[in-house]
Amino acid sequence: MWFDAHCHLQDGRLLDQESAVLARARAAGVGRLLCCGTTVADWPAVAGLAERWPGMVAPAFGLHPWFIADRPPDWLASLRRLLMAYPLAVVGEIGLDHVVKPRADTEQQAVLEAQLVLACELNRPVVMHCRKAWGLLMEMRGALKRLPRGFVIHAYSGGWELVSGLAGLGACFSFAGSVTWPHNVRAREAVPVVPADRLLVETDAPDMLPWQGGAVAPPPGRRPNEPANVREVARAVAALRGVAEAEIETLTWQNACRIYQGP
Repeated sequence: MWFDAHCHLQDGRLLDQESAVLARARAAGVGRLLCCGTTVADWPAVAGLAERWPGMVAPAFGLHPWFIADRPPDWLASLRRLLMAYPLAVVGEIGLDHVVKPRADTEQQAVLEAQLVLACELNRPVVMHCRKAWGLLMEMRGALKRLPRGFVIHAYSGGWELVSGLAGLGACFSFAGSVTWPHNVRAREAVPVVPADRLLVETDAPDMLPWQGGAVAPPPGRRPNEPANVREVARAVAALRGVAEAEIETLTWQNACRIYQGP
């Protein structure tokens, strides 16, 4: 059984064909997936998916750093109400991004900190986006260590040398289709050093399609990335760790269930 630890089924590229996407996921052995919201506007779609597919689609709600400029004044109150309405929901996808333009670093950090406080208050795990902002994330160690359920860095790309320090702050590490790309050296070097109980696999569907022989975007005629492809990610992770695919299947299922749903 596979657990896709991070995807975006609410994206229009997948939502329009959700039944077929989830049927293919089930056929590929995916038993559960975490569907991550990114904006106030897409939270209702995430909630709807969780309602329509109980037991398979687990919801996460958060404000992604790419979309903070468009947040309404009452965004945090709305997030609190939604999380309280879904007691098992995760806080995410939230985080820091020092590549997106305009960056608005101070605003990004303030929005992230507000959501971390909410995760502490409601005793929820966190799904973290971090791109080229590792120094700032490490500076937030106080807030991160206070998280009662820890945090998952999705599509981890920080390199092997940061794993130990981040793990000490409560981080778990999820690897996406990008780990199958031969040129993604930093993520591929990190896979073998992640503690076994902190390892997850994801698709980040509909993005981060597994390696297509040079094309990151789907070639003509191919569907966008979807949860059924999580096994391709796991196959790469197994090879990089030098273990059987079945071991990664069992390990990441157990880890995701523990991290997202509690012991």
